[in-house]
This record gives sequence, structure tokens and C-alpha cells, in this order.
Amino acid sequence: MPGTVSCIDGSTFVVSDSCGDIESSPAAPVGLFAADSRYLSRWVLTVDGERMTALSVDDSHYFEAAFFLVPGGQMDYVQADVSAIRRRRIDADLTEWITVFNYGDQPREVAVRLEVAADFADIFEIKFNVGTKAGETYTEVAPDGLRLGYRRGTFHREVALSADRPATFTPEDIRFSVRLAPGADWSVELRAEMRAWRPDGVDLRAGPRALRADPSVLPDGVRAWVAAAPTLDTDSATLRQVYQRSLVDLAALRFAPLSLGGATVPAAGLPWFMTLFGRDSLLTCLQTLPFTPSLTPPTLRILASLQGARTDDVLEEDPGRILHELRYGESAAFEEQPHSPYYGTVDATPLFVVLLDEYERWSGDTALVRELEQEARAALGWMDRHADLTGAGYVSYRRRNLDTGLDNQCWKDSWDSISYADGRLPGFPRSTCETQGYAYDAKIRAARLARTVWHDVPFAERLEREAAELFERFNRDFWLADRGWYAVALDADGTPVDSLTSNIGHLLWSGVVPPDRAARVAEHLMSPALFSGWGVRTMAEGQSRYNPLGYHTGTVWPFDNSFIAWGLRRYGMTDEAGRIAEGIISAAAYFEGRLPEAFGGFDRRTTRYPVRYPTAGSPQAWSSGAPLLFLRTLLGLDPHEDHLAAIPALPAAFDRIALLDVPGRWGRLDAFARHRPDNPPATTY
Repeated sequence: MPGTVSCIDGSTFVVSDSCGDIESSPAAPVGLFAADSRYLSRWVLTVDGERMTALSVDDSHYFEAAFFLVPGGQMDYVQADVSAIRRRRIDADLTEWITVFNYGDQPREVAVRLEVAADFADIFEIKFNVGTKAGETYTEVAPDGLRLGYRRGTFHREVALSADRPATFTPEDIRFSVRLAPGADWSVELRAEMRAWRPDGVDLRAGPRALRADPSVLPDGVRAWVAAAPTLDTDSATLRQVYQRSLVDLAALRFAPLSLGGATVPAAGLPWFMTLFGRDSLLTCLQTLPFTPSLTPPTLRILASLQGARTDDVLEEDPGRILHELRYGESAAFEEQPHSPYYGTVDATPLFVVLLDEYERWSGDTALVRELEQEARAALGWMDRHADLTGAGYVSYRRRNLDTGLDNQCWKDSWDSISYADGRLPGFPRSTCETQGYAYDAKIRAARLARTVWHDVPFAERLEREAAELFERFNRDFWLADRGWYAVALDADGTPVDSLTSNIGHLLWSGVVPPDRAARVAEHLMSPALFSGWGVRTMAEGQSRYNPLGYHTGTVWPFDNSFIAWGLRRYGMTDEAGRIAEGIISAAAYFEGRLPEAFGGFDRRTTRYPVRYPTAGSPQAWSSGAPLLFLRTLLGLDPHEDHLAAIPALPAAFDRIALLDVPGRWGRLDAFARHRPDNPPATTY
């Protein structure tokens, strides 16, 4: 949100205003959060009864921020004898240091106060502006601290506030009386420790609370994470900035789902999606395999451990289905939101199989493929037995939880994202085009694993036969010959839903498009109707529901574009892939190197800068992963048995790119590229 400052560490985060104060409203994701609950809803600093104004804010590290404060407002500031620095750091909990300075020539008695409150709002209560709590809050005041808590049945959350200086604690605030000599300063360390108890009394957040020794540098784990990734050497300062920021943000978004063994997986993104999402995590791992392959095994294992095992219409669970979302908040605990876990996604299940194969191609880790064989077979079984809701041979969806389930269960999951060109909404079940591409790709890849790792040749042959039939059927039913593009979906009766959208770009990376049609698909993707100059819009200009600030009806999504470029490159369209990569990476420079979830679809020639989407999440895992997939695409990196192949093709915006120590089954190898007007020959190392 504009004007806010965020610090994150996995699924724990704090969002404040530019002075460091937290004044949350029931509908704004401002406060201190962990495990889908808000632990602090008020955290306001005053000095001598006066609010402070920030002259400068340093939030260059994702896990900390510093606020340089003076009394009064920015417009009426006069030279003040008293000023303050507020430093904040997030890890498992929140630590804040406040330092007050007296630059006057007289001693001062200074009253430092922090107003505190905790509403323990669930993240969905905030998102949907539900203002009434069903449980009870409590406050416990002690001479050395303050506990704020919330109970509703067995659901129990608490935050403990403490200070390393003598303080007066009340239910509403923490107060310090400070005497400062001329030129002197005074500091206090404040700590907010959060707890989340299971019904059996086990604290889900129990564990060591080690503080970072030096807040001016990245934590050891993050520095090791960045050091393990390939080194980028390029003439493009923007690309260097974006690459570094992406790696650090991916590290920041790693978290260990509560009670699932401590393995770290990528959270989807701040502020609404700081938890495990099936689709988001799988696609992020696909984007980052050549750079941070360690993300993939725990993601696959955790999703496999939570794979559907029964039929449940509230959770929309089926045997073999991969979850959509895992939540730990109050609304999930009391089934007011079906997120514990919720399975309402149609594409995570085929993507699970796709990632398993792609990971083995890069890593050579056949042990993981054997370990997850039954889960992969169950995923393929779900596609055939549970997902074909129309009997036409397509993976389709229709929500079964009519109260709180998702209408659209593809990646464009807002209510109006799938529509006819004239704006009409199709019926249900719906079969979106890109999902059929994922299903085709999953069968092709699973056939390879069945043949080479599981040693089940009949199963491999069956999957290859089914994939060939799906290829033929899809290209018959979805292709709009008079338009030259694929329908975004099929309606319940099989009618093609004819709007022009970015979904057709995903068909290219899945390989379900015949070569003789790929050029026409690319022509539409790069046309002024879809390509803004910054990237491919989610919906083309001229469609009835098009809006350059529509969430899935006209904005540009970096993750979407990274897969579209990858698909274009698969069909040899290097110029088109390079234009998309250049546009998105250039846009990142206007966002300080951090690509948001989405930005406006306005034409680049009109605005000359990318327009912020008002509620875009940032950082987002698959937006952070987008630059990495662009690098793979520009360098033409692809594993071939125990070799790394590189077929570089750089747009003019990048004269030189070298990626050093690319990890894989070959060990570590380097890839180099220079811009040339003609495509250089393939190089295999």
C-alpha cells in the first residue's frame, strides 16, 4: 500500500506507516502478523505527548527498517532539540529499538510512550471487512511486561510485550520517563513475542528466539542463500538490481508451515498470501530451478503430504488433488473459510507432476521421483477420474462449496476473469485453455518418468496415448480459426469462450500448440491489443471487460509474462521473448527492482512509466521468480541428460550476460551471451 513500510520474515510480517506507527483499521492489512492473525493493531510512538514525523526511512533490507524522526508535521517542522531514531527488525518475533537524542544545551525530562493494542483480527476478517470478533480478548499487566491475548474455544493467540529498561506497563501503553543531559541520548529495546497454541496446548511458534547479531547485514541464512545462487555478470545495472532483489525476496518469503516438520517453502506474497499456495509455490519453483533448486524438494514433499485423500465438498477435496491454500487463522480453524487446507484449484495438480519431472531433468534426483511415485500417480488419476466434470475429456472446475469457495479455480481466480468477448460470463463447469496445456504437459512428462524411473512401460505408453488424444481434441475444440487464437475456455455445453487473453501464452510453454499455429498465437500476444510495451496484458484491448486496472482483465502480471516468454522461446521466437523480457525488467526499475504482483496495462508510449496497481502485493514469490525465468529464457538454458545446453539470444537492451556456476546434475557450469543481430548456434557444456 502506498505510504506504508513493511518488514517480513517468512510468514511473519509487520506493516506500518512511514513513521513506524501502526494504526490499523478493520479493513486494512496494517499491523504485526503471524500465522494469519494480527498480533498488534496499534503501536504508536509519542515523545512528550507529540506524534513524530519521519525525515527519512531506510527499508533497504527486507527484515528491518529505520525511521529518523522529529516532532511535529513535515509542513510545520522547526528545528527541534529532541529527535529520535526508531529501528525495527522482524524474525520469529518483532524487536524495536528507540533512541531519543537531546541536542539542546539544557537537560530535558522526556516522556516516551508507546500506545499498544491487539485486535487479533484474522487475515480474512480484514480482507472482507468483518468487524466483530466471536471470542474474548484479555490483558495481563506485570511490572516487567504486558500480555495481550485472545481466546475462542481452543483457539488461543497471545503477544507478550517487554522492554530492557524500567517501564510502566498499562493495558493501553508502555511508558518511560527519561532524563537527558545536553548532547546525551537514551535507548530502549522492545520485544513483541507471539504465541499460537494448538487445541492440545502445544505452542506452534515455540522454538529458539535468537536475535541477529548485526542488524546492518543480511542474516547468515540469506547470505548463504544468495551465495549459493549463480553469479550474474552483466552490463545492465537494472538487471543486476532486479536479480539481487529477487534472490533476497525469495529468501525472505521462505517459511516453515506450522506443524509440518520445519522444511521451508515459498509463501505466495505480502500481505494476503503469506502462506503455502499450491499453484504459486509450484510455479515459483519452476521459475527458479536453475538458480535456487533447494526450494523444490520441500515444496513437492509438503504438497504431497497434504494431497487430497477423501471427498469433502466444503474443502473441495478429492483423492489425488493438490491443495490450493493452507491457512492457520481463526476463520480457518472454525471453518468460516475453507482453508485448512482448501483444495479449490484446478491447475496445481497437473503442475505438481510437471515440476517433479522438470526437477529431475535439472537435478538427476531420481530418488525423489521414486519417493513421490504414488503421489504423482494419484495426481494423474485425479485429472482423469475427478476433474473431467463434463465428460468431454478436459480438466474443468465448478465450485462445490457454494458459500465461500472460489468461482474461478484457474490462476485467474477473480470472479470476472473468464468471460466472452462481449462480456458475458460462461456457465459451469468451465474448462480453461491453459489448464489443458498443463494436463497435456503433465502426461508427457509423467510418461518419461514412468519409462525411465518407475520402469512401467505400459503406464508410459498409456499416458503417451492419452496425451496424443488430448492434443488432437484440444486443437479441434479450442481453436478459433476465424480469429487465429485459442478460446480462453469452453463453456459448460462446449461452446468456446472467445475472448482474447494472455492464457494462450501458457499453451506455448506446455507444448500443446502445433508448430504451424504458434506464429499466429505469437502475433496476437505481441499485438497492440495484448502487448502494452511493458508486457502482455491479462486481457486484450477491445474485449468488453477490458480495463487496464482490472485485476485479471487488463493488468500486466510479471509471472504471467515470464512463462509466456519461456513458451515463445520454446517455439524459436526469440525476438518476441526478448521484447517481453526487456519490457518487464525495464518496468522493475520503476519499482526499485522489486516486481509487484501486477501493474497497470496502460500503453508504454502513453504513460512512459508503469502505473501501479492499487492493491498489488509486493513482494510476491512468482513475481520475484519472474526475472530468473527471463534469464533462463534469454540464455536458452535447458538440461540435456548430464549436460547444460545454452542457446543465447539477447535483445538489444542487454549487451552482455554471464551466469556463473549454474547448478544441476552436471555440477556447476557457466553460461555466456552477447547481443548479436543473428541468433548464435547452440553451445553445450
